[in-house]
Amino acid sequence: MTSSASSSSGTTISRRTSGGGETLARFAALKDAFARREPARIEEPGSVETSVSVILSPGKKGLDILLIRRAEREGDPWSGHIGLPGGRREPGDKTRLQTAVRETLEEVRVKLPAAALLGELDDLHPRTPSLPPVCIRPFVFGLPKRPAAKPSAEVAGCHWLPLAPLLDAEATAEVVIRGEAVPVPCLRPAPDLVVWGLTYRILRGLSPLL
Repeated sequence: MTSSASSSSGTTISRRTSGGGETLARFAALKDAFARREPARIEEPGSVETSVSVILSPGKKGLDILLIRRAEREGDPWSGHIGLPGGRREPGDKTRLQTAVRETLEEVRVKLPAAALLGELDDLHPRTPSLPPVCIRPFVFGLPKRPAAKPSAEVAGCHWLPLAPLLDAEATAEVVIRGEAVPVPCLRPAPDLVVWGLTYRILRGLSPLL
């Protein structure tokens, strides 16, 4: 049996009420949605290629998503931020997909099989001039069984969050950018979980496909 809930952002997410078949059907529908669109690509000479993994898995009420809190590191512009597993493309990575898979394994010890890939979202780059010139490519994965995510030294914590309530948690938060407190749009499912910046933009890009 399947029921659905419409979020205030207009997203309708199926709720898992029995068995794993509904989760697989949900992933198949998402894969079809990705197949019907052409993701926007950014080609900027000199930009650093990076990839992130948007990992979805069944929860108690619909799909959950894996977010991480990055470790506090001096000189890291994303230090302590809530984000997604991922990082820079290394010389040994033949594709950007390989980067996402490798970085996810290194950061949270989660293996992403080829069959779990649902699709790709639009390329993004930071809007803040002080940030490094990176080009981020998000890959979306669906795992029928939730893996045990284990933080590495680069990650302070892992958080599995219900996707629908997260996308409904639209808010405004003050963050420090270049030494000044600036109000920014964000998703805030809990007082200590503020999803803003690139991760916010990635999730807002995912929302219409759900």
